[in-house]
Amino acid sequence: MTRSATGGRLPGVNVAVCEPGGSSPSDWLKCELGEDIQFSTADLESYACSRWEPVIFDAMVVAAAVEFADRSCRRSSKGWARRLAIRIPVDDPDRWKKPAVADSLLDALRFVTGDHWSVEFSQREDSSQELTGDRLSLFDPSAAVLAYSEGMDSLAVAGLAKSCLGNDVVRVRLGGRTSARNGNGDPDVSIPYWVRVGRSYESSAMSRGFTFATVSGIAAYLTHASMVIIPESGQGSLGPPLVTVGHAHPDYRNHPEFTNRMERFFRALLGAQITYEFPRLWHTKGETLARYVAIADDELWRTTKSCWKDNRWSSVGGSWHHCGVCAACMLRRVSVHAAGLAEDPEIYVCTDMSAATLQSAVHRDFKHLNGAYREYAIAGVLHMHHLAAMADPGVRGIVRRHALSLRPILRTKVDIEERVVALLEKHADEWRDYRSALKPSSFVNQWIRRN
Repeated sequence: MTRSATGGRLPGVNVAVCEPGGSSPSDWLKCELGEDIQFSTADLESYACSRWEPVIFDAMVVAAAVEFADRSCRRSSKGWARRLAIRIPVDDPDRWKKPAVADSLLDALRFVTGDHWSVEFSQREDSSQELTGDRLSLFDPSAAVLAYSEGMDSLAVAGLAKSCLGNDVVRVRLGGRTSARNGNGDPDVSIPYWVRVGRSYESSAMSRGFTFATVSGIAAYLTHASMVIIPESGQGSLGPPLVTVGHAHPDYRNHPEFTNRMERFFRALLGAQITYEFPRLWHTKGETLARYVAIADDELWRTTKSCWKDNRWSSVGGSWHHCGVCAACMLRRVSVHAAGLAEDPEIYVCTDMSAATLQSAVHRDFKHLNGAYREYAIAGVLHMHHLAAMADPGVRGIVRRHALSLRPILRTKVDIEERVVALLEKHADEWRDYRSALKPSSFVNQWIRRN
């Protein structure tokens, strides 16, 4: 029995992944392949069959099962950690049970989600994922894989990478229909991927970091690439662990300490030397956007999605909008301003950041202006402000400890602490400049003065 620090039993769930038509023990939650977990590997197979192995399919099932278990268990209001157990059928159980593989897998999961995990492996009966015959090779081996989302950093860093490596970078994303070359002629592979949970209890999505890192690592292995490019800028990578919220586990989804653990996992599982690189780690999102705009002959950055909220919470007149006030939206707004650019305020639910009250700031047709939206807005504003406060010399000890944890991971001779401090100071400058552009009576400035 796993107990919390106060002696109470941790919430938990036992998940048994079953092959089609299979059954699970009565006290285990059933997760059936083809029903609760669905994804198509045809795109990856089509251009990388020379390295396609059953272990690749199994690794994707592991990532999906982790997400299923994560979303199926509610966290306690008194603490963060849960106890999550998974049983998974794989092609070669002995391979997954090797200490180096099992230990590195659990280390990565525990680090990124903050939960207690246990994973058991059994023999998979269905061998339909073993490929036979030749497949058409769409893309040549690549120099790098870029973990791609719909976000601004992804678009910008993809453009910057192309300026250096040409079309030798494969962009990998979850969702979509097919792999192809996008409108700019860049290799682009999308993996249709669904995890169906009867009722989702967990909204932090910490496990999605593991899923994304797994899929991008697999893509690198299949395309003979030695590098996965993480496009996150410094505020999105280093900021969340420096500024945590309440009793929440630090968000390491885009952090070098997490990807370092994924490197060890892939070395143990596949014998592959795959590295996760952060080319914009020491730059703000605003600097990254400005650099992209300077070399790109397009306005695609305007079409990117930053908001965490979905259609249920951020729709106006039947169409999705950025909420405008979550931490991701606030960082977007500050970054656009820092890059010397401007957006149509109508893309946001919160259209007028200079308004004196949140109520008068949101779109008149918005239907979800409630206490939860207000708390979300306060959290978004304070996250930006508290991250800026980390540049103060009075908290240099916290920054120094964080820098020390990065030193053995980052392959660089630069002074890590100096770089982190410079990043925080730049963020503080951009945040101050953004606030100065708002009216002194803005609800944003009022909230800051009160806190």
